[in-house]
Amino acid sequence: MRLRFVLVIALLVAGCARAPAKAPTLYDELGGQPGVAAITENLLDAFAADPLVAPTFAHVDITRWKRVFADYVCQTADGPCRYTGDSMEEVHRGMNINEAMFNAVVEDLITAMNRQHVPVRVQNRLIARLAPTRAQMLYR
Repeated sequence: MRLRFVLVIALLVAGCARAPAKAPTLYDELGGQPGVAAITENLLDAFAADPLVAPTFAHVDITRWKRVFADYVCQTADGPCRYTGDSMEEVHRGMNINEAMFNAVVEDLITAMNRQHVPVRVQNRLIARLAPTRAQMLYR
């Protein structure tokens, strides 16, 4: 009986030791909530310094934008947040964003992620997930 107990315990321990580790999400690789918040702050700084982008933020509620954008990135990156804002089409309606402005925003996002030392492969994963919204933003 004692031998059976020892064997059962040994099998349980061995089974636990071999359990696959959960792969980190893109959200985890971005640094979780603190990382996404820092990227959002860095992105705002980049927008403010960017002559193509800064004018579009003249009448934006920055506090709300930070919260909503962070939630959007969090959800897009498989984090625990839920984006509750309007569709990308609705958000960008009336902004008449052209290709140059859109590309400037992407460059600003890369700058923001570089400031957080986000690896390029992780940056590329986030950009790839955000890319499908491009058509919803241009020329609205």
